Amino acid sequence: MASDYYEVLGVARDADPEEIKKAFRRLARASHPDANPDDPTAESRFREVAEAYEVLSDPQRRQRYDRGDRVDIGDLFSNLGTFDDLLRSVFGDSGLFGGTRRQAGQRGRDVLVPVEIDLSDAAFGTNSSVEFRAAVRCDTCSGNGAAPGTDPETCANCSGAGSVRVARRTMFGSMMSIAPCDRCSGTGEIIPDPCHNCRGRGVVDSERSANVEIPPGVSDGTRLRITGQGEAGARGTAAGDLYVEIRVRPDSRFERDGINLHHPLRVGLAQAALGFEAVVPLLEGGEMELDIPAGTQPGSVFRLAGEGVPRLGRRGRGDLLVHVDLVVPTRLDSEQESSLRAYAELTGEAVAKGRRRRKVR
Repeated sequence: MASDYYEVLGVARDADPEEIKKAFRRLARASHPDANPDDPTAESRFREVAEAYEVLSDPQRRQRYDRGDRVDIGDLFSNLGTFDDLLRSVFGDSGLFGGTRRQAGQRGRDVLVPVEIDLSDAAFGTNSSVEFRAAVRCDTCSGNGAAPGTDPETCANCSGAGSVRVARRTMFGSMMSIAPCDRCSGTGEIIPDPCHNCRGRGVVDSERSANVEIPPGVSDGTRLRITGQGEAGARGTAAGDLYVEIRVRPDSRFERDGINLHHPLRVGLAQAALGFEAVVPLLEGGEMELDIPAGTQPGSVFRLAGEGVPRLGRRGRGDLLVHVDLVVPTRLDSEQESSLRAYAELTGEAVAKGRRRRKVR
């Protein structure tokens, strides 16, 4: 008997029955030899956890244990029926690792399909049609995998459960585990005469299409899940899901930053110094006039509230941030250069003299 069953389960001495059961469920799965095939100590740890639960889950045994009396549970692992009842009382008929009829692993595969949209569609939402190739139910056998006029038969090895209880001898006695039936591959059925079209799978590959409603505010990389629209499951099992991955095309007018947009505004020297009415494009189309005041400095940012991207699943929109990008001319004709030199003389700015002028075409 272990020195302290409470320490084995990692619970306090005043733990209630539900806490004890929860601790056993977690530790039993973690320490079971089937989950630790390369760990020679797993069996002893699993046995200790099971013994601790057998004592502490029984009110009378726990009371005697708390008093310091000897508690004899016999060899728990020598009686497969007793041990099996213990596991079923905690994990139910699904077993320690969730083995059930029609194993969950036979669910149809999920499908991932990319779709490209414009920034405006990502912001305000759109409907898109996607095409992909995936398994669909076989029309010849209606998905059961059997040739027309025949039916699947219940697996005699597992009686249709899809799983079997396996007893194996260890140095600590016999241990019970649940495994998929190897005769029916966990389906619970045998196909004596397979469908010629799908070869008993119940599904065939086919071209598929689906309409996708893209909500406002999605961003590049967003994945939308459409339940049950993936590949059909083999022989009547559940279908997988369809995932649509959003890929947003670059927009030369804007750079997106979450729900905000950034727009570079090219401003000339005279415009920055004297001010002007700029025209700024809007994401939904059209334009807006923006007053650029005299003396605007390079790098200045003007915020247009509520002209950004709508919030995904919420009300409100981000802002449009207009960044002043001062444009310095690289070519000047004689008149332009003379005007700038006159301006520099008035302001006292030191400029290069005798610079060779490039010929303006």
